[in-house]
Amino acid sequence: MEEELSSVFKAIGNPTRRKILDILKEEPKTTGELNEFFPDVTRYAIMKHLNILEKGNLVIVRREGKYRRNYINAVPIQEVHNRWVGKYMESNANSLLHLRSKVENKGEKHTMTTNNNEFRIEQEIFMNAPREKVFKALTEEVEHWWEFRLAPKDKPSHFTFSPIPGGQFIEKWGKNEGAIWGNVYYVNAPEEIRLSGHLGMQGAVNSSYTYRLIEKEGGTLLQLSHSASGVIQENWEQDHIKGWEYLLGTLLKNYVENK
Repeated sequence: MEEELSSVFKAIGNPTRRKILDILKEEPKTTGELNEFFPDVTRYAIMKHLNILEKGNLVIVRREGKYRRNYINAVPIQEVHNRWVGKYMESNANSLLHLRSKVENKGEKHTMTTNNNEFRIEQEIFMNAPREKVFKALTEEVEHWWEFRLAPKDKPSHFTFSPIPGGQFIEKWGKNEGAIWGNVYYVNAPEEIRLSGHLGMQGAVNSSYTYRLIEKEGGTLLQLSHSASGVIQENWEQDHIKGWEYLLGTLLKNYVENK
């Protein structure tokens, strides 16, 4: 853990690398696209900066055809926040899509900008726990750590997650009321599970998310990929980024490591 923190602090200690993270926060970029933001910096230097950010787990590289696209991974910064600030800020923790406030404010009128667009989120979280334990926590034990609800505020709800093809991640409340957070369409336990589900988004949206679990250094590296397309409201991408950071980087990580 201390070595990981040292890599994070080294990565964000350079102003060029901080600017790279600011750019990637808006949207993922290839190395060539990033280089255009730094006319006085060589492509080789940008590659070195990206390498340091990747070692600090602040940048995730995904190959798309002949290109390497760089995605921001803010989970390590969230872990720094949790260690030194989190216990003082628990009441302000970010939620997936601010679901609580939306449920509480049902019926109120809000003006929101929409866009026929798409987003893709890539995150990685290292957990000091065996892969089988993390997979079980993600699925069969989701009730114990998944904090966000679609149920009305005055109704308790219950979560179940069946990790089989055709299985569902469901929240139920009342007698015949509930919501589907995801439909399972691929399982290769305990390495990977893929789901389709709106995750609180409404309207003409296609959304899917994948958990990949890789054994690493006596623990598990959890990789999240979440993509959505359609009529996307302008705040949804940032809300989901923050929500996933909190759900996986804080709630799930604490659950599997301290259970």
